[in-house]
Parts: sequence; structure tokens; C-alpha cells
Amino acid sequence: MTALTSPLGRLRWTFLDGLTLVGRELGRLRQEPGQIIAALVFPVIMVVLFGYVFGSAIQVPDGGDYREYLMPGLFAMVTFSAWLGVMTRMATDASRGVMDRFRSMPMARVAVPFGQTGADLLTGLLMLAIMVGTGLLVGWQPHRGLIPTAQAFLLMILLRYALSWVGVYVGLAVKNDQVADAMVPLGLPFTMLSNAFVPTDGMPGWLRFLSDWNPVSALTAASRELFGNPGAPSGNVAWPLAHPVTAVLLWSAALLVIFVPLSLRAYVRRGR
Repeated sequence: MTALTSPLGRLRWTFLDGLTLVGRELGRLRQEPGQIIAALVFPVIMVVLFGYVFGSAIQVPDGGDYREYLMPGLFAMVTFSAWLGVMTRMATDASRGVMDRFRSMPMARVAVPFGQTGADLLTGLLMLAIMVGTGLLVGWQPHRGLIPTAQAFLLMILLRYALSWVGVYVGLAVKNDQVADAMVPLGLPFTMLSNAFVPTDGMPGWLRFLSDWNPVSALTAASRELFGNPGAPSGNVAWPLAHPVTAVLLWSAALLVIFVPLSLRAYVRRGR
């Protein structure tokens, strides 16, 4: 058994090829500075728009500063955007024949989806860092110390990575990049239908149910709890909001268990 045919050798081969494709995706960003500028400006616009424009008309439950209430929701919103970007890039590469060229090269076949998700994780960290800096400038801050703060950001990273595999699968399932582009606006209702920007108490019963069981709401509630920001759930609330950290872990595990094998299977089948 050679080094490349052994299980450990194949794993190492896949990992190295995946790192190469991560570098390819980051290099593509350097060639398209507009995407970098958008990634830098978007978090700032979100903080200013929601924090100052909408914040003046929204009351925080139990009092408190709206921008401190808002920032965990914006962190969750940026986290949830992972699947949209990966979906678009996968569909674009598939429709333009890039994946066919990858398959003709002596590389691990499953390295492509791993490279896409890895690259998205790095760009997501950059966006998150920019939003954290912007939040600190407008008065947001965590109050519970270093460890709970780190736990909150680790939850965001974990859920973002899990959601990126959703993007891989959907990007491979759609017919072309035009269909993927048309699906991007569909991501907005998922973030708006949550507790990210307003409390869910005043929503109709059926709408509140959907909002409370939205993974965006669970991540937002977990972040508020770990940061010590206003709006942490209390009283008689849905299970995901009463146990938000556990809910985020379960959502992440479920998405990975379902969509990693689906994505790898879809990538292999698309090449047949």
C-alpha cells in the first residue's frame, strides 16, 4: 500500500489539495477588489442603518441600548450569509466548466467543496472582525469576560461552516449561476424572520413560532447571553431560545451530518 492509497495518505492528499483551493479562492478575491470593498463596507452600513436609523424607533425589552441589543443579531446575519456566497461560487464554477478542469487534474475530487468552505470561513472571519470593530466604535461591547465572548464567536464560526455546506449542495443542485444569483434575495427573509432586530413577542403566533425556531434566532440569543447584552431570553420562551447555546450546537451538527455527505455525493455525480 503506497502513501497515497492508504487512508491517511488520501486524507493528507485531500487536505493539501483543499488548502490549495482555499488559496485559489482568496486569490480570486484579490483579482476582484469590488468583492473585498463590499465585504468591508457592508458591515459598516448594517451597523449604521439599523443601529441609528431603525434603532431610534425600537424599544429594547427591559430597557438598554439598542445598538448593544442589535450587534449580536448583525453577527448572526453575517454568519447566515455564508451559504449564499458559497452557493453562488459553486454554481458559477460548475456552469463555466471550472470544475471539469479540476476533475482532469491529479487532485482529490472532494477537495473542491472543502476548499470552498474553507475559503468562506476565512472571508467570514474578516467580515466578522470588521463588524466587531464597527460595533465597538458605536458603543457595543461584551460584558461577561473573555471566555464567554470567545465561546460566542466560536459558535458563529461553527454555524457559519455548517451553513457553507448548505451553500455547496444548493450551488451544485441549481442549473447555473443565473439561478443561484436569483436565489440570493431569498436569504433575506430568514434573517429578518428572527429576533435579530426586534423582539418576537409582538408577532402573530404562527410567525413567532417560525421565528423562535429559526437558527438565526438561536445564534442571536446565544450571543446576547454570552456577551451579556440586553435582550437575552427569559420567562416562557420556545426551547431554542431557552437553551440557545445547545440549539446552535444541534443546528450545526445536524447541518454538517446532512449536507456534507449530500454535497460530496452531488459533486461526484455532477462530474459523471
